[in-house]
Amino acid sequence: MTAITVFLVDDQALVRSGFRMLIEAEDDLEVVGEAADGAAAVAALKARPCDVVLMDVRMPVMDGVEATRRIVEAGLGTRVLVLTTFDLDEYAFAALKAGASGFLLKDARPADLLNAIRAVAAGDAVMAPSTTKRLLDHVRPSLPAEPGVQDARLALLTDREKEVLEQIAAGATNAEISKNLFMAEGTVKTHIGRLLAKLQCRDRVGLVLVAHDAGIVRH
Repeated sequence: MTAITVFLVDDQALVRSGFRMLIEAEDDLEVVGEAADGAAAVAALKARPCDVVLMDVRMPVMDGVEATRRIVEAGLGTRVLVLTTFDLDEYAFAALKAGASGFLLKDARPADLLNAIRAVAAGDAVMAPSTTKRLLDHVRPSLPAEPGVQDARLALLTDREKEVLEQIAAGATNAEISKNLFMAEGTVKTHIGRLLAKLQCRDRVGLVLVAHDAGIVRH
């Protein structure tokens, strides 16, 4: 089995060392490089792309937001998992808008971090359910209102698809959506696939952002 390749980006050497030890203890994961700032990371990844980047947000030279944007725009096929110390970090939200595939706190359980790396490598998105609503609440006042956006986007969706989108925006997993909306998990996946196509989103993170911008996030 080919190991999932991981690149570490954090300005603290001790943090990188801890992540490296945790990841390399897994048979299916391999750390292939690390950098102390976003600029060094972008340069290294353009020379040798990998599967997943663990990206800190606040760093010198180039922060994680700009580094994420450049990695995504370069079309390297490398997916970015943003890690931050604070669950109310507007920079983390900006990184998601820049194309990151997930958001996780640095104090997440080791098993959750490892599973998040695997999920992102498989093409899924990771949003810490416990922090999704607080993160959106934190950044909403700083974002401009967009009159008419809701009707334009939601007009494409069926009522059931809107319900699934609301669940996703609230941070619910597929299993939780299945339970909450009384539908099979396979049906949930079908609805998510249709949402991705209709709203032209790359992944689940994109759906959360659309739901936020369209004003249908429930409180």
